[in-house]
Amino acid sequence: MAISSQRARELQAALICPLCREYFTDPVILRCGHNFCRACIARRCPASPLPPACACPQCGDPFREGEFRPNRQLGNVVEIARNIPDPTASGACGEHEALLKLFCEVDETPICLLCAESPTHRDHAVVPIEEAALDYQYQVQSRLESLKKESEEILSYKLSEENTSQELLKQLETEKEKIVSEFQQLCQFLEEQERLLLVQLEELNKEIEKRRDEYVAKVSEELSSFSSLISEMEQKFQQPASEFLQGIKGTLNRCEREKFQNPVAFSSDLKWRIWASSQRNASLEPIMKKFKDSLSSRQRLDKVNMTLDPDTAHCNLILSADRKSVRMGRTRQALPDNPERFDTDLCVLGCEGFTSGRHYWEVEMEMHMEDWGLYVVGVARESVSRKGGINFNPEQGIWAVQGSEDQYRALTSPVQIFPLSPSRAPRRIRVYLDYEEGRVMFFDAGNEDPIFTFPPASFAGERIRPFFWAGVTVRLL
Repeated sequence: MAISSQRARELQAALICPLCREYFTDPVILRCGHNFCRACIARRCPASPLPPACACPQCGDPFREGEFRPNRQLGNVVEIARNIPDPTASGACGEHEALLKLFCEVDETPICLLCAESPTHRDHAVVPIEEAALDYQYQVQSRLESLKKESEEILSYKLSEENTSQELLKQLETEKEKIVSEFQQLCQFLEEQERLLLVQLEELNKEIEKRRDEYVAKVSEELSSFSSLISEMEQKFQQPASEFLQGIKGTLNRCEREKFQNPVAFSSDLKWRIWASSQRNASLEPIMKKFKDSLSSRQRLDKVNMTLDPDTAHCNLILSADRKSVRMGRTRQALPDNPERFDTDLCVLGCEGFTSGRHYWEVEMEMHMEDWGLYVVGVARESVSRKGGINFNPEQGIWAVQGSEDQYRALTSPVQIFPLSPSRAPRRIRVYLDYEEGRVMFFDAGNEDPIFTFPPASFAGERIRPFFWAGVTVRLL
């Protein structure tokens, strides 16, 4: 029969040394009948050759060091009590106050041997508690490792997004500095042109005024001469015949003066110089137009109505009639092996190509049971290799990402992997191309989250075309 919890506590209290408050160790008994650990009571006796009497710590009766005797019976009882479980401890059965040595797999609770024979657990599967603990520790360890792995993945997402945001902020800062520099250069150029043109116009203005004044002075002198002659002739015409005829031939001779020659005030040279000045001013118009067009192109982002180029498609790829989607076929089609066609990898290029501007297009993936579950989207140089195996990386003229159900791989050297949970795997990807800046960027078209941005590249004037590797059905939107 199990000992009651009250009795167990009373027994345990009786086996506690009053000095160290632990179970008796090598217990001894004094003449007065009180028990102590040998080491505890020995520390209460002086260490002199002729020690005086010691006093019992409990009752005060005197004793000498050699007067206490071992209490072996008490020592045996202490050893027995050490194996009695503490009724209040977690290792004891609350009902039977016995050690919990079994684990009920049905009720998922530790039980004692008596519990296992009770009607409650008699028909339940039980295992030793240590065995159950090891099994569940293994499961907990497995879950813990999984949680740590997922936590590390989440941390990698966080770091990736932080790196992406830093890269985007860096791009914005670079663009800001570039815009400020371009406007400063433009302002300086316009100010210099303004000063130059105004100086030229001021010189022309002075020359026009000078020639005008010279012309006015010469014409005024001629008008004055004509006015005097007209006045003389009018007076002559009014005289009587005898006076009128006197000196008439001299008067007529004065009227036969040379015809007035209008002086050239503004020569063709001056007019040409004015025209040239206006042309210099007009020459700024294409510069301003180019600058305005540049600003407009910076702000404009053209969505491309993308179609696929059948002449480049691998023989196992099947294009739709409108050339807006492609899927992988199981049989090889009888297509001509022209130089443009990919002959080893399941690749196809877009019909459209770019040598300038900023453009984007969207791609939607459809997963089917027969598909491989992989796809690659991006851009490629016009000169990308079409024959034999291809290395998908910028060094080979391809800027692309590979997608699947659970991760993205940025096809760089080395490859960068971005794990995804299935709920995060996007079905639509937006591809951005900024030709002048040499940037290729990928975004989740559903929520605008960035996926990856390649470092700036130099396209060197070469035509850049959309690129696809179709292990699933790829549809252009």
